[in-house]
Amino acid sequence: MELSVIIPIYNEEANIGELYRRLLSVLEPMALPGGFELIFINDGSRDRSLSLLLALATRDERVRYIDLSRNFGHQIAVTAGLDRAAGAAVVIIDADLQDPPELIPLLHQRMREGFEVVYAKRRSRQGDSMAKLLTARLFYRVLASITHISIPVDTGDFRIISRKVVEGLRLMPEQNKFIRGQISWIGYRQTFIEYDRAERAGGETGYTYRKMMRLALDGITAFSDVPLKVATISGFVVSGLAFVVGLYTLYSRFVTHDYQPGWPSLMVSILFLGGVQLISVGIIGEYMARLSANVRQRPLYLISDTNIPPVAPPAR
Repeated sequence: MELSVIIPIYNEEANIGELYRRLLSVLEPMALPGGFELIFINDGSRDRSLSLLLALATRDERVRYIDLSRNFGHQIAVTAGLDRAAGAAVVIIDADLQDPPELIPLLHQRMREGFEVVYAKRRSRQGDSMAKLLTARLFYRVLASITHISIPVDTGDFRIISRKVVEGLRLMPEQNKFIRGQISWIGYRQTFIEYDRAERAGGETGYTYRKMMRLALDGITAFSDVPLKVATISGFVVSGLAFVVGLYTLYSRFVTHDYQPGWPSLMVSILFLGGVQLISVGIIGEYMARLSANVRQRPLYLISDTNIPPVAPPAR
């Protein structure tokens, strides 16, 4: 198989037909020697998405589907597709048509120049609110500044990756997936093309602010220990401030004799210390929760139905 296209689906009945048409319009003229496959992963959709996928699979043998037992989240759905993809190269694209399928030939052409990863970098984002634009811009730049690997800014999961990278991802079984960060961690030769991201074609986005916040936490905790260092440094800084306040208290009590029991500053100090401690405990708790999830070693997902035969796991 020359090319696999992975498309996670969550309540995308309004876009599946148009997405399928546009994918065929760009993939068939490419005349790929080994052909291509379209892998749709139904991530617990509550609309008619699954029935539409089943109808497509019935009339087109190139359409594969994976129906997960429930909603596991976007990153896990993509992982399920990667686990079953047979292509020498794999494209990851969302179903909302904000990422244009028409870029796939260019992505594939750049890969044939010797790159293992070619990702699509957003030049502009149409249809997004100002709040989403600002928070996305802030997240990407904060993540880039605190991680020890180079994660490209203003990029999503829309990209093409080689079989070598797919096998590398299959060796990374962590529960809290951040695929674009994992691909950056793997390395190899990577490049990008720029594009203007369109508005969502139809339906409503499944990426709420809550889900985006969770993805941001997964990305930060998976690829950076800076928050833990911040908690440690904050502890030393607060301890230093408390020591200075203690010296000032002794000075006021025994030298200037300007001492009032129950200083308001005492309450401020207590609240300040308590706040720093709670923040530090919360940061440590986020890391501990992710460690606990990986220690339990539950499967990332369960498949309810699929028309793709299982693929043997890579040797470790």
